[in-house]
Amino acid sequence: MKSCNRILRVSPVLLVLLACVALPACGGKKRLPAVSGPGSDDRTSTTDGGRPVDSGPDVQPLDADSARGEEFALSDAETGEGGPLADIHFDYDQASLSSEAQATLAGHAKWLSAHGAAKVRVEGHCDERGTVEYNLALGERRAQVTREYLVQLGVASGRLAIVTYGKERPLDPASNEAAWAKNRRAHFVVSR
Repeated sequence: MKSCNRILRVSPVLLVLLACVALPACGGKKRLPAVSGPGSDDRTSTTDGGRPVDSGPDVQPLDADSARGEEFALSDAETGEGGPLADIHFDYDQASLSSEAQATLAGHAKWLSAHGAAKVRVEGHCDERGTVEYNLALGERRAQVTREYLVQLGVASGRLAIVTYGKERPLDPASNEAAWAKNRRAHFVVSR
């Protein structure tokens, strides 16, 4: 009986002591893995609060857009080729969108709405037939009609720029109908 009384007298002190030790370890803000950009150390990076966090096998360094879910392929900066958006094609001497081109652009609009950081330069291209001036104007109309259709589908106009190259940058340099059909296009250069 004496030992029980002694435990009861000590236990409130013990409980307070345990609470002081245990509470800081249980509570508080959970630290999330850090994201780092290019040029940062591979082992550590910092969170938004500036605290260093070790990276490990489960933590991959990300740039700012990737951290927001904005990971996507970019077009090659020098050539403008590649990227996630396929070209659309036009009939000879036309700047109107076919039903196939409209369907492709609908898919592009969905992709762009899911990737808010993406900016697109719409390039208008023509085949080699016709004068330089005529093809520059036709390429501009092709880029403009493409841009306008994407805006109608809900893409912010500020994210879409246009440029015309006319016949100056053929995709296929051959001089036949198959090459000309490839060259009559709107091409999409994706950047951030």
